[in-house]
Amino acid sequence: MAKDDSNLVFLPLGGLGEIGRNAALYGYGPKKNREWILVDCGVSFAGPEAPGVDLYLPDLRFIEAQKDRLKGIIITHAHEDHIGAVMDLWPRLKAPLYATQFAADLLEVRRFSEPGAKPIPVNIVAPGERFDCGPFNIEMIRVAHSIPESTALALRTPSGLIVHTGDWKIDPTPVVGWTTDEARFRALGDEGVLALVCDSTNVNRDGISPSEADVSVALKEIIGKAKARVAVTTFASNVARIRSVAEAAFANDREVVVVGRAMDRVIQVSRELGLLDGLPPFKTADAFSYLPRHKIVLLMTGSQGEPRAAMARVAEEQHPAIALAPGDTAIFSSRTIPGNEKAVGKIINNLTRMGIDVITDRDGLVHVSGHPRRGELEQMYAWVRPQTAIPAHGEPYHLHEHAKLARKLGVPNVLEVTDGELVALSPGTPAIIDEIGASHLNKDGTIITDASDPAVQERRRLSFSGIISIALALDSRGELAGTPTFDISGLPERASNGQMFDAIIEDAISETLDGLPRGKRRDPESVETAVERAVRGTVAERWGKKPVCHVLVVIV
Repeated sequence: MAKDDSNLVFLPLGGLGEIGRNAALYGYGPKKNREWILVDCGVSFAGPEAPGVDLYLPDLRFIEAQKDRLKGIIITHAHEDHIGAVMDLWPRLKAPLYATQFAADLLEVRRFSEPGAKPIPVNIVAPGERFDCGPFNIEMIRVAHSIPESTALALRTPSGLIVHTGDWKIDPTPVVGWTTDEARFRALGDEGVLALVCDSTNVNRDGISPSEADVSVALKEIIGKAKARVAVTTFASNVARIRSVAEAAFANDREVVVVGRAMDRVIQVSRELGLLDGLPPFKTADAFSYLPRHKIVLLMTGSQGEPRAAMARVAEEQHPAIALAPGDTAIFSSRTIPGNEKAVGKIINNLTRMGIDVITDRDGLVHVSGHPRRGELEQMYAWVRPQTAIPAHGEPYHLHEHAKLARKLGVPNVLEVTDGELVALSPGTPAIIDEIGASHLNKDGTIITDASDPAVQERRRLSFSGIISIALALDSRGELAGTPTFDISGLPERASNGQMFDAIIEDAISETLDGLPRGKRRDPESVETAVERAVRGTVAERWGKKPVCHVLVVIV
């Protein structure tokens, strides 16, 4: 009988070592014929290190190269950092996609907003259902989180059971959505859990997270005390928060005015699925012009400082339909994602200058996280009792602190894993066995490019040191056939000695041409190289920075 050399492996391609861009592969079988599933396929925000890039996507080329062995893509919930890359990357994989109804509907509504996007077939799964993807038998389990129909996954294999929590918390009164199914997790623990791959986001916060119901109470009180308009910004996907804001508004005899396309999409899906039943219809932005100030609660996108979202445009006084005035109140009912602090701070400062009273989670209970604190993590470990713990969904600090907690709780094997590291979970002692490497892809407008895209590197250089474009016309003898022209962008007007940079550049061009031998002056490439080096060197000497310099030589 042939020896069975099958093993069970875990390979994160996003979400371990960062918050966002979640994508995790699980594989089972012999190395040369392993079958895989992909859990989640999300995005993260690009930062200032990538000017012009909107989003980072997971780099799935490892599994693209063997996509015939990818048996399924399973979505735990509909947040963008778990589902946002599906529209762009599913066509490269075309594996069966599994999700709850809410996630599937949100994906479909989003497709209609992207011209040319093709339908993606989705297999709708309800919690408690079990389905097979190759050697994996998969069960979705209800968890509470800040978006409806969030699930953890029980992944059963011939080598054992893995519990992948996705994003979760313990909230007995979530306003909208499920509570975390303690009984089911306890049953899994009784079954025997080989490995727990678990959310680490709030591991550094003690105790238990407040409930969404507590936020609802606080919002009613704040809106009740407000004398003029109230503008609330939150994650568009947080349906429980949308409901809490609406209930607070109607309890205080105000109308809800929705501003922002992302918010419109989520509300549409939520209405269709009955998640907003019992609430009167919301108003569109058109109602702003005729409703009295004390009768309005604006529900707006832009809680993370997105420059094109509603709150940012209002703060810049550039929104076509909405304007706030002194005495109004703005509530940031959200937590700022790391990296977005500057953008959010700019909006808050602009609103403050306008005389708006700004309230954040530092001022009152206007937001609760959808992720577990230490007390909740301790409960999960008590329910599940895994043999191996792998902290996920967090930056290195979060993963390390989670690993320390798991060891303290007595988990026999604890692995600190980051994106691109291949983990053997079974047979034998779990361990990191290989480094596959994990980068990201850029979403640059409508184009997907590699992380090393030279266009992004060039933009970085341009943002730092500007550009000089020079055009020269030479005749067949190498003589100037007209005055050189050049354009400067991003340079100071004058050098430190007061001399104009355009004069400095003009002199550098002239001196370089005068110094070139006649033979080289008849060679356009030689002239281009010489002028570029001379201009860059001269500017660097006077400024301390080397600009990008483009030279075009035309023979006439």
